[in-house]
Amino acid sequence: MRGVPTIAEAARGFAAGSLSPVELLRTCLERVKRLNPVLHAFVAVCEDDAMAEAKASERRWRRGEALGPLDGIPIAHKDIIDVAGLPTTACSRVLAGSPPAAADAVIAARWRMRGAVCLGKLTTHEFAWGGPSFDLPTPPARNPWDRARFTSGSSSGTAAAIAAGMILGGSGSDTGGSIRGPAALCGLTGLKPTYGLVPHTGAFPLAWSLDHLGPLARTAEDCALLLAGCAGPDASDPASDPRPPGAFVSGLGDGVRGVRIGIPRAWHDGALPLTPATREAIEDAADTLHALGAEPRAIDLPPIQDFTDAGMIILLGEAFAVHARWLREQREAYGEILRERLLLGALVSAEDYLAAQRRRRALAAAMAEAMRETDLVLTAAAVGEAPPIDSVDRWTGFRLPNLLLPFNLTGQPAISVPAGLGAGGLPVAIQLAGRPGEDALVLRAAHSYERARGPLPMPAVPATEAPA
Repeated sequence: MRGVPTIAEAARGFAAGSLSPVELLRTCLERVKRLNPVLHAFVAVCEDDAMAEAKASERRWRRGEALGPLDGIPIAHKDIIDVAGLPTTACSRVLAGSPPAAADAVIAARWRMRGAVCLGKLTTHEFAWGGPSFDLPTPPARNPWDRARFTSGSSSGTAAAIAAGMILGGSGSDTGGSIRGPAALCGLTGLKPTYGLVPHTGAFPLAWSLDHLGPLARTAEDCALLLAGCAGPDASDPASDPRPPGAFVSGLGDGVRGVRIGIPRAWHDGALPLTPATREAIEDAADTLHALGAEPRAIDLPPIQDFTDAGMIILLGEAFAVHARWLREQREAYGEILRERLLLGALVSAEDYLAAQRRRRALAAAMAEAMRETDLVLTAAAVGEAPPIDSVDRWTGFRLPNLLLPFNLTGQPAISVPAGLGAGGLPVAIQLAGRPGEDALVLRAAHSYERARGPLPMPAVPATEAPA
């Protein structure tokens, strides 16, 4: 077992009596105190409340009354998600001084009901889009594999905290890759569930029709446990999927024999600068899954640039609508990066927005038609290893095709899975996507691949002064 266990390992340890929730929490809190000053993953830590929750969990495990496999697991939430008693600031001056939330968001409440121990709130790019920014109330999160490198975003603090062993899992939001991108660059597994499967109630929106909430953790098994603990309908969220959620954990070990896996090779060519290690990871994943009984095959999909163009117009229009009043009243309170992106949304006309939504429907129909002949889609999750954080161009996402955004447009479940280390010793990753509602299959395939590939080591993080 690694120095910090996975969620599944910890739950087995609790059940066997070889590990206690209090012992595990103390390990995580020690890492928070030692590493957060250099990684900037947490914006708020509620140590006393967390310890009280861990002690209550320990009593339940001793009595044989545990609330399930999440009972006693240290987690935390992205700072666009309400946690009762803590302010939600979205790492922005716009919400600085906000009062503590009166109630948990649905995802936080459901994990709490299952005994998960909440350590606090995690860094996000400003309002889940503006980053990495150096002009906000808190500095951007750093990648535990190399503190000079980018975490991706916007669920940056969640990824950094898990990769560094400060928590075992956490919440993220994904509007154009904000769960899967940080998972890819930080060597984690991150799931964007089917649209509406995890209610958005109590989370600040970025773009209503693209927003998804979901888990990040070390493994697909852990993501399945977290998803099982938060999925399901919610009457207060009009976008919530009304269907009862499926079983995400029980079938994880069923393997992938006979599963058809489509590879859209055209998506990996052209404008995308995939590194040799990433291209090798895709081929290795296809070979690995084939050896497990899956059936890889080429698949034709619409150009990835079409998905990116439609998605960015929709994101710009909806994000501007969310922030229009504050932009008129306190534009200078925003960080520079987010302010410029949001103001670009003011140029999106109703004609542009509706045309993008029409194109979205056509692209989703084309994806559904292609997936009549395949069960999963396999792509890269990132073009390569994490770049230096000070080299990230704020407009790159507008110029280059986005491998993650297509599945926000279609609402399909998609997962980023570590695929080893690249030439620079940093993680590379693949992505698996399934049909809407088939989250269990996506998790099962990711779990099968992870077990065959083996785990990544935890990064070593020196507790020294962070870069400026």
